[in-house]
Amino acid sequence: MATLIFATNNQHKVKEIRNILNDRFHIITLQEAGIDIDIPEPHNTIEANASEKSKTIHSITRQNCFSEDTGLEVEALNGEPGVKSARYAGVEKGFQKNIDKLLLNLKLKTNRKARFKTVISLILNEQEYLFEGICDGSITELQKGNEGFGYDPVFVPDGSTKTFAEMSTEEKNIFSHRRKATEQLIEFLNRQ
Repeated sequence: MATLIFATNNQHKVKEIRNILNDRFHIITLQEAGIDIDIPEPHNTIEANASEKSKTIHSITRQNCFSEDTGLEVEALNGEPGVKSARYAGVEKGFQKNIDKLLLNLKLKTNRKARFKTVISLILNEQEYLFEGICDGSITELQKGNEGFGYDPVFVPDGSTKTFAEMSTEEKNIFSHRRKATEQLIEFLNRQ
């Protein structure tokens, strides 16, 4: 079984990725690898930030690894919060403050279209590969549900009437941007 370091400190993402991979690969978190750093996200694209994270961990460990970066892009806000999704309301990365700011900025908007975009950067045998997953949907006016994390309580994927936060992990994975990118990663790894 292939072992990969997942370059994240976000335990919600680790849980989601492990659920999607379903024991097909042995995923080691940064904590399990003995790495205690907060990797910067200095770039203005999701792709570049994903790449920054995997390259940082690869430079430390010289092992095969992957990272991901995800952003919520809201059409009426010209793609905001986008690359700044985790820090939309400030550097302290508070999910509730981010949601509050998003709903405030959308208060007078009728267009609620949005999408989640995930980019996975894999470094395998010194080469980098990128995989992208997108989930189209819309932003609700009120928060609903207690599952998930981030913007899940206000995001309804196209084809559903529930927010991500009202769904079980299995239900969310039917629509998930992260699942779509991860499946591309799995297909690629299975061909190696």
